[in-house]
Amino acid sequence: MPADFPPWDRVYAFFRRWRDRGLVREFHDRVRGQVRERAGHDALPTAGVIDSQSVKADAVVGAGTRGFDGGKLANGRKRHVVVDTLGLLLGVMVTAADVGDRAAAHILLEQVAAAHHRLALVWADGGYTGSLIEHGLAAFALVLAIVKRSDNMKGFVVLPKRWIIERLFAHLMRSRRLARDFERRIASAEAMIYWSMAALMTRRLARPHRGRG
Repeated sequence: MPADFPPWDRVYAFFRRWRDRGLVREFHDRVRGQVRERAGHDALPTAGVIDSQSVKADAVVGAGTRGFDGGKLANGRKRHVVVDTLGLLLGVMVTAADVGDRAAAHILLEQVAAAHHRLALVWADGGYTGSLIEHGLAAFALVLAIVKRSDNMKGFVVLPKRWIIERLFAHLMRSRRLARDFERRIASAEAMIYWSMAALMTRRLARPHRGRG
């Protein structure tokens, strides 16, 4: 902890209380609305991007909430995330790393659609194809648009829309607390992500505003 903070256990007690009462996410969502309005957008998003990120888990993470992602060769947890077109967090769900993207998306998209009633379009990569597209349209009135990588592409290629969520993942990995998953509880892992993004947006709001033109 920084030298001017109280003892860590007192600070963590506040975090735990805010986590259990949903205050971390509420604070995050209020700041996100301010950031969107300051950028000239409506506070309520209409489009987003979905993707996942697998991270290694610390030894304190129990076997019941961790798994092995064979594609990313990561033994830990997976962060399933939806962001708006500015790259601001709309929803996150943390699972064991062996949970498939489509299985998690069925639950996460339902949560995000319930919280953001104007959301109508979500971009995704090829891992979200299949019945999820029809399910999203029928159950949540969400159009799931798949942004595929062409077979003749070689090396690193910036794909439309998908780079937006990759920027958020890069921010999370720059945080020492989030570079690995250190949380015993899934709820704490999710709350830490909301907290990190709220802190980033608060710093953005503190900068002098430069209007358009």
